[in-house]
Amino acid sequence: MHENNPFETHYAEYDAWFDENANVYASELAAVREVLPPPGDWVEIGVGSGRFASRLGIAVGIEPAEGIATLARDRGVAVLRGKAECLPLQTASVDAAFLMTTLCFVDDIDRTFNEVSRVLRPGGHAIVGFIPADCPFGELYCANPTDDRFFRHAMLHPRRRVFDAIEASGLTVERTVQTLTGPPEHANDRIEPPNAGHARGSFVVVRAVKR
Repeated sequence: MHENNPFETHYAEYDAWFDENANVYASELAAVREVLPPPGDWVEIGVGSGRFASRLGIAVGIEPAEGIATLARDRGVAVLRGKAECLPLQTASVDAAFLMTTLCFVDDIDRTFNEVSRVLRPGGHAIVGFIPADCPFGELYCANPTDDRFFRHAMLHPRRRVFDAIEASGLTVERTVQTLTGPPEHANDRIEPPNAGHARGSFVVVRAVKR
């Protein structure tokens, strides 16, 4: 990522966000659960502090920052050090690969999805949760890039860019769900149930299958 990586030095601050925004977190979890694939060998790429992996039953995570990885390990996730563009996994070795708000922090979205496709077994699934650049949350982050020590280095992508990268890697989008469809300032007021589609949500989850 960048020098002075805040995920190495301020990871406790990042992790605290999930407690401070408990309803947003619960809304995102509910959206991911809506599209879970069959049980199998699952891995989360960019596992961070393990907030998603530990709640979704994902046993293995990939994470480049050792600082925040300590929190994932504390939550019972086995963490391997590595980057999304060069995964430390064998070809066709996993049944599902999860990327939860990871895309905005990778250096190369196309190489990332090529790696995801490589490590998936035929019929395996990629579950991608992301904040689109072209949504209320995304527009807020893009308009105020220096307000957050973590997202000031993030690169949010429009929905179409993400879907194109998924398809180009040999994966086929099966389903999309969305949540956080209201104004950002009211996102934490309640837990929002997920609904089908991807046009209105500030958190979109894509389920894609390896052809």
